[in-house]
Amino acid sequence: MTEPTTGDAFGEMIRDAYAVHIGAGRRPLAGGRYPRPVIEVIERDDGLINGALAAHYLSEPADWRPFDHRAMTFCRGRVLDVGVGAGRSAIELQRRGIAVTGLDTSAGAIEVARKRGLRDTVLNTVDEFSRASVRYDTFLLLGNNLGLIEGRERAPAFLAALARLAAPGARIVAQGTDPYGTTDPVQVAYHEENRARGRFGGQLRIRLRYREVASDWFDYLNCSVDELEELLKGTAWRLKSIDDHDHPYYLAVMELME
Repeated sequence: MTEPTTGDAFGEMIRDAYAVHIGAGRRPLAGGRYPRPVIEVIERDDGLINGALAAHYLSEPADWRPFDHRAMTFCRGRVLDVGVGAGRSAIELQRRGIAVTGLDTSAGAIEVARKRGLRDTVLNTVDEFSRASVRYDTFLLLGNNLGLIEGRERAPAFLAALARLAAPGARIVAQGTDPYGTTDPVQVAYHEENRARGRFGGQLRIRLRYREVASDWFDYLNCSVDELEELLKGTAWRLKSIDDHDHPYYLAVMELME
């Protein structure tokens, strides 16, 4: 089997999803007439393949899940949307008159977010951008983007980068998923194998694939609240509150310590 080309798989997918959404531009076609649904394909290091409709990255507030709406109420001051994607959350904050910057490592995602009207965007990593002089009051990590902390090895550097960008009293508002309620034997076995390797059970090793392109492999963390508290120890952040009304999904609010 030929390996896919390594590149901006997420960006390529979002470009096509946006084209289907607006009915113009390059669109993968079925039968030469009707647009084929754009699917996000996630390949895990144990060979598991999952897929989801990419259209959810373009969803409007009327189609959001309840915790997405509740997350908006925690945003204050100047906001950095980390992993902004197609701008779903950032554009809504902008509509509400909140100063928001969208940060992403995907050029395709930033391109689509700007086409959709997001005014302030940054194409960069959190680490590189943390050298900037700007300061933020809220860091927003929705769409399960608490997973960007990756695991024990990466979390201290990621959280330190946010602290460098933080104004006094800043907060992180992040949506995560507790992976441990499942009885699926494939998932349970993966959790056990991870723990045997010294990793968190829900620490995924994945890559995204779209058509002929794949991302690099990367870690993405689904963790319990107790595991999140473990990761915060020794950092500049403390856990202030958990909203788990939609368990296994939860919203974590973390505050910068004085």
